[in-house]
Amino acid sequence: MTPFALFALQSQIAALAVETQIVMSLRLLGMAGALPARPGENNRMVAEKGPAMVKAFTAGTQAMMLGKRPDQIMDASLAPLARKVRQNRKRLMK
Repeated sequence: MTPFALFALQSQIAALAVETQIVMSLRLLGMAGALPARPGENNRMVAEKGPAMVKAFTAGTQAMMLGKRPDQIMDASLAPLARKVRQNRKRLMK
């Protein structure tokens, strides 16, 4: 793993952490009534966790079974989670 690959992975993790905090804040504000929230948002929040984690686990496992480097395995695992968090952020900010 090159230092650039490690830096890219750290950047991905940091971006995911920031976007996750934004989504959590928007959802908490929606629960508190400070922001308009769609009906069923609380149920959606809980229901999407399992499938998102299964996709991340599957992607990471496939990368590992293909003999990828550790940074590539982490990248494969993070991609489905980052995609879901990004979709949530965009939806909640409308």
